[in-house]
Amino acid sequence: MSNAQRTAVILLQMGGPATLDDIRPFLRNLLSDPAILAVPAFVRLPLARFIAWRRAPHVALQYAAIGGGSPIGPHTARQAIALRASLAAAGRPMPVHVAMRYVKPRAASVLQKIAADGVERLVLLPLYPQHSRTTTDSSLDEVRDLLARFHPQIQPVEVTDWADHPGYVAALARTVEQALAQVPANIRERTRILFSAHGLPLRYVEAGDPYPSQVAQTVAAVMSRLGSDAPSAVTCYQSRVGPVKWLTPSTEQAIRTAAAEHIAALVVVPVAFVSDHIETLYEIEVTYREQAREAGIETFVRVPALNDSPEFAAALAEIVISAL
Repeated sequence: MSNAQRTAVILLQMGGPATLDDIRPFLRNLLSDPAILAVPAFVRLPLARFIAWRRAPHVALQYAAIGGGSPIGPHTARQAIALRASLAAAGRPMPVHVAMRYVKPRAASVLQKIAADGVERLVLLPLYPQHSRTTTDSSLDEVRDLLARFHPQIQPVEVTDWADHPGYVAALARTVEQALAQVPANIRERTRILFSAHGLPLRYVEAGDPYPSQVAQTVAAVMSRLGSDAPSAVTCYQSRVGPVKWLTPSTEQAIRTAAAEHIAALVVVPVAFVSDHIETLYEIEVTYREQAREAGIETFVRVPALNDSPEFAAALAEIVISAL
């Protein structure tokens, strides 16, 4: 094996249910994660089973509306292919693998293959631009533990965040510009950009989670790139569940506020998501679009996630090369 082949990349993502039958196991695995439910295991594990059983039928209706499963697996696989091509084009060819946190392919099996291939150095690249204990650390902790226990010969090189990486910001800003071009000229002056990030319970923020501050970094960098002619922007948070306090304003609140302030067009940017999945294809595209229509918003544009765009793949390649 050549020196280049002894280095590999592993993209870390949470994953999603590929079929309706996968929804309940996915929710159970998600909620069994101590980074998600920070309670003792003897409480967390049965609670995870109960919540998954209770929520699965409702969630299944949403997945059925977007085709019967999450596309995050295929999107991530294509991101790996695009990243491998970008690394080769930059003169740094190396294998790129995918490990999902809550569905197959899981990290344990992926690391077994990587070790069998003779990899000595492994770049751990979580596909979460903004660092959070619930996403970045959860994925990295799992891989760290597996490497230490079963593959100590592999040296990990960790990427912990890339919230304001110039290539990522440029790719995201371009998608926003393309969405703004869809707003009719006569209401452009009454347009607002909503940067909708996945929500987070306040207890994590109060414990020092950097996620909201890094979301703010991304938004500021994108708005700077868009320039002074860009519409006003608001950062909001979606996907709240449970009775505890979460980051505010919610995306629902931001939509109602925009309508009350006579905003005519909303451009909604999935700022913390790099792949289209249930939160973008159903929560934004279906639920929030309908709420905006009922509130009197004339034009609603959902900005697609970056998925496997060449610009995004090039940004990921820059991040990998910089980490090495």
